[in-house]
Amino acid sequence: MDEREQHIIDEAGKVFMRLGIRSVNMDDIAQHLRISKKTLYQYVKDKNELVQRTIEHITKNHRGCILGICEQGYSAIDESYEITRFVASQVGQLHPSVHFDLQKYHPEAWHLLESTERQDIYACVSQNLTKGVKEGLYRKDMDIDVITRIYISRFDITFDGRLFPPDQYRFEDVIWKLFDYHIHGIATERGLKHLEKKYANIRRK
Repeated sequence: MDEREQHIIDEAGKVFMRLGIRSVNMDDIAQHLRISKKTLYQYVKDKNELVQRTIEHITKNHRGCILGICEQGYSAIDESYEITRFVASQVGQLHPSVHFDLQKYHPEAWHLLESTERQDIYACVSQNLTKGVKEGLYRKDMDIDVITRIYISRFDITFDGRLFPPDQYRFEDVIWKLFDYHIHGIATERGLKHLEKKYANIRRK
């Protein structure tokens, strides 16, 4: 992928995530990129392919950012906090209709997003739980596989517009509530003290 093609995919993804997918057509994308629609079609054959490629790009970028956080050497709780902060920053820019639009109008892209993100979340959460147990911050009596799957199911429902109508709830607020609920359910006394200290430090900033 050359630099211009990369730019087109990156910017198109930003437009889709901010404005929704169904409401954006190829003319809108071309106008945003300040290129002709003819030029845009030199890189993708239609909108469906463009959506597919933007989803591939987004999932790859998310994986890279999260792996970067995991390589920083944080404690398990701090690592989970930083990952949650990254995820909250991403969903905060997400148009409420994106998931619905993908499911209904671009099922291949939806399947890619759902399967890839599920795999990435499973790996991330299970590794974090294992790390936290070794550090004494998480309880040893957990079934890591089961807790990871429960977390994924809870994460999925945060995007359920029927349960959390976007005019009443902000995605990022729900994500943070999930983080707090998750940590309080798995942390040892030492882990809870670590979390309380972290919150105190954040409030002082």
